[in-house]
Amino acid sequence: MAKASRNDRVSIALPTGVLLQGALKLLARARLARLSAPELGRKLLVERPGLRVVLVRPSDVPAYVDHGAADLGIVGKDVLWEYEGGHYELVDLRFGACQLVLAVPEASKLAGPETWPPLMRVATKYPRTTGWWFDARGQSVEVVSLHGSVELAPQVGLVDAIVDLTASGETLRENRLRVAGVLGASTARLIANQASLKTRTDAVQAMVARLREAVSVGD
Repeated sequence: MAKASRNDRVSIALPTGVLLQGALKLLARARLARLSAPELGRKLLVERPGLRVVLVRPSDVPAYVDHGAADLGIVGKDVLWEYEGGHYELVDLRFGACQLVLAVPEASKLAGPETWPPLMRVATKYPRTTGWWFDARGQSVEVVSLHGSVELAPQVGLVDAIVDLTASGETLRENRLRVAGVLGASTARLIANQASLKTRTDAVQAMVARLREAVSVGD
């Protein structure tokens, strides 16, 4: 495993998108950096005394941490379900709460496992998690991996159901879909590079402690 850069700064990878605002609030509450999304603009790298902030796509956060480009990272648990890496998951940051759900058209007869067909076709951005969940229930499933909006897939007859992330359920309702099962609950997590914790223990652990304390203060 690659070692994190040996400099005076602890680097942390933040996800762009829906978790960014919560991550920035956490950094401010931990007295590490006060940054705003408008201030960041299109910047991908921001340096402050003792801290380097790297902005990356949510799905890329574990890779940056695992390969040592960042000592720490903030990422949704849903990303970690799909990414089999070598990082340490340290803290549940308790923001960005959502659920990974199985959803079917409102008119569908599918509900619990007793109503599932011998082979169910499911569209999702989470193929690994979806396959594992159905396999644990002894259900044969054909997983259709999509990268765009999966809500369209059952409406045009591509699949029987979808597995997708939802916070309020509004998008599902707008597309006349209903929840038929819950695969898991997701929140933002703090992850760490293994080598950083071993070779830069004082600096990294000090930052982890401040972030952990900030989470407690925010409760």
